[in-house]
Amino acid sequence: EAAPRLATIREGELRNALKILGVNELVFLGYEDSGMAGLPRNREPQTFWRADEEEAIGRLVQVVRRVRPQVMVTQNEFGGYAHPDHIQTHRVAIGAFYYAGDVKRFPGGEAFRPSKLYYSAFPKSLMRQMAEAMQRAGVENRFSTDGEPPPFAVSDDRVTTWLDVSPFIDKKLGAMRAHRTQIPEDSWFLKLSEVLGPKAWSLETFERVRSSVDAPVPEDDLFAGLR
Repeated sequence: EAAPRLATIREGELRNALKILGVNELVFLGYEDSGMAGLPRNREPQTFWRADEEEAIGRLVQVVRRVRPQVMVTQNEFGGYAHPDHIQTHRVAIGAFYYAGDVKRFPGGEAFRPSKLYYSAFPKSLMRQMAEAMQRAGVENRFSTDGEPPPFAVSDDRVTTWLDVSPFIDKKLGAMRAHRTQIPEDSWFLKLSEVLGPKAWSLETFERVRSSVDAPVPEDDLFAGLR
């Protein structure tokens, strides 16, 4: 009973976070959380990690064709901190980005391909800065191991897009706090904002992977070339 109850709680937290951010539609593909890497749950057939990749791509293809987004953003190949569902999200999103434009591969709906594709990215330089700030403040350091950035950090030359989200920092922190079962008030996530102030979470960084529009890099706008 614990897993279904937690899933219900997490869904409520997600809906609250999206409401704070002003997102007006939430779509589920019909899979369950796979848990952290190495857990027995990874092997359960109803989880996203065990989903048939072709089927999952087909489900997302239909969403892309209906919504017709100009830009798609997904996890990179590391899946952030290597969560199985994040890695699977990367695979499925990449497939949907390309195959939404191919009605022979996935029939149903009008073919459509977004103009731009991005991966989330955590640059090593930023990870080092945050680790140093946490060390000075005596806060638990989650951004560095033996002085080195975590494995999921990428070299700065992969980062093409640097967004200043400081005008929206209150909404961002509010959305983070909405995930109470994952980010409690005493978490290092929120302690970091106490140490550094709003600037702790005022930057969002991405790697532009594909673009059918001419937009020079570095960018400060995911919709550069489309406005």
